[in-house]
Amino acid sequence: MGRSARAAGNLWLARTLWDLGAIRFGDFTLGRTTLHSPIYVNVRLLISKPRALRRAARLMYEEVRTLQRMLHPRGAPFDRVAGIPFGGLHLATVFSLIANVPMVYVHPSKDRDTTTPFLEGAYERGETVLLIDDLVTGGGNIIETAAFLGMAGLKVKDIVVLLDRHEGAKDRLKAHGYNLISILGLEPMLNYLMASGKIEEDWYRKSVDYILSRRPV
Repeated sequence: MGRSARAAGNLWLARTLWDLGAIRFGDFTLGRTTLHSPIYVNVRLLISKPRALRRAARLMYEEVRTLQRMLHPRGAPFDRVAGIPFGGLHLATVFSLIANVPMVYVHPSKDRDTTTPFLEGAYERGETVLLIDDLVTGGGNIIETAAFLGMAGLKVKDIVVLLDRHEGAKDRLKAHGYNLISILGLEPMLNYLMASGKIEEDWYRKSVDYILSRRPV
């Protein structure tokens, strides 16, 4: 996928998320570390539009394949894909079908009487797994999932997400030995929404200032 095709895909994703009502502005607390964010993006709404979900997964697949085929590859071969519950499960399922690659995932618990997670799906020790999620903020959930897969004898090298909120995940994951591949960043998405007249300048400024304040020095 060339630079122009990638840019078109990015704009399509931003426009689709907007049309789905997945982008909201206000005062949001997201997870354990993101407090008073002026913007919230619910990427999981893609499941309401099967064609959009399929195209989003294909964008991820094409980006990964492009990086693998570079003269100096920026993506490693993989034997299986793993969706991170819950936002990544739907994308990983469609990605698995498009790539014809088997899938596993970490089940939160075996039954209601235990909170011990377990790995769902067949696999062999030593295989490499591509992790898939819809959105990344600080990367903590990804690191935990990768560590669990490691205990099962599986290797994680790359993680692909649809949206990176630009709150330090890329550097944090790199420090743990993982490569983050993102289709769209929060700031480019905001630039598109502002340039196309979909949001007011006040929310744009608040959101960009928030991103800059969260970016590691």
